Amino acid sequence: MDIDKSQFASDNYAGICPQALQAMLDANAGFQAAYGEDRWTQEACDRFREIFETDCEVFFVFNGTAANSLAVSAMCHSYYSIVCHELSHMETDECGAPEFFSNGAKLLVGGGENGKLTPHSLQQLVTKRTDIHYPRPRVVSVTQPTEVGTVYSVEELKDLWAMARTYGLSIHMDGARLANALDFLQVSPREITWECGVDVLCLGGTKNGMAVGEAVIFFDRAKAEDFDYRCKQAGQLGSKMRYLAAPWVGMLRDGAWLENARRANACACLLDQLLREIPEVEIMFPRQANAVFVTFPPRVTAALHARGWSFYSFIGTGGARLMCSWASTEEGVRAFVQDVKDVLAG
Repeated sequence: MDIDKSQFASDNYAGICPQALQAMLDANAGFQAAYGEDRWTQEACDRFREIFETDCEVFFVFNGTAANSLAVSAMCHSYYSIVCHELSHMETDECGAPEFFSNGAKLLVGGGENGKLTPHSLQQLVTKRTDIHYPRPRVVSVTQPTEVGTVYSVEELKDLWAMARTYGLSIHMDGARLANALDFLQVSPREITWECGVDVLCLGGTKNGMAVGEAVIFFDRAKAEDFDYRCKQAGQLGSKMRYLAAPWVGMLRDGAWLENARRANACACLLDQLLREIPEVEIMFPRQANAVFVTFPPRVTAALHARGWSFYSFIGTGGARLMCSWASTEEGVRAFVQDVKDVLAG
């Protein structure tokens, strides 16, 4: 049995899913207008409006860092601030890009168990200071699912929204793995986005089976004013836009984006169940999406790497992050767990 031992390192390690790849090939036939004037870009935008059941404004960029950073910068002057969780991707993995693209808006980091920002933490940060010497809070950024693989419920998002409204804050959602959250919650896309007060969503395509590309979706269309200019200035305007848009058409057309998430979540669920049966392995966070965070005895981590398995230590909390993707397999999960058992028995 040939098993790719890199499959738990990151969902970025996986290849392009068949539906996205075929759509790119279809889009490659003949000539199409440039800079988003092609039929593929129009169809992708229309499909997003159908899926989210609202007349949203949609833009396509190359990667998640640009999506998140440009989205929050559209709602922030340089003297504003952005509230996010201390373990959010925006805080731990964006290399200062949100501050850079907003010309200096400060990140204010809050806490909360299992990677979730709480209304209380949000309120503390917003009310900590109100004088002119402190950057004025303007945006709340929520990562769904969180960086530790947990998922905000509809009720939790609405509670955050209620607190945000109290202080006149806009809401940005980093949805790099939103499809995985949808699968876990079994709700419609609108129920955990604009119906919970989300003004702009950065929807991940790369981690869901595309080669490259994220969608920036403005549910509050007024906040999208001049966003195309922001994209151009940031080097994120694709001249051959159809190659960013077409894979979305392929994945949205028959629900492949949700099926990809179901497969990844199912593999992570199995991995979580099997690892919980091993007394020496500690599960760090509830498994709710496509990631399992564990603490191995030190010798186990080194031995698994020596056997060819790839996975990362997690920034901020330690332990190992085991990430499943649309291409992960049950055979791969079982082989990994068997190696864990073999190492512990050795």
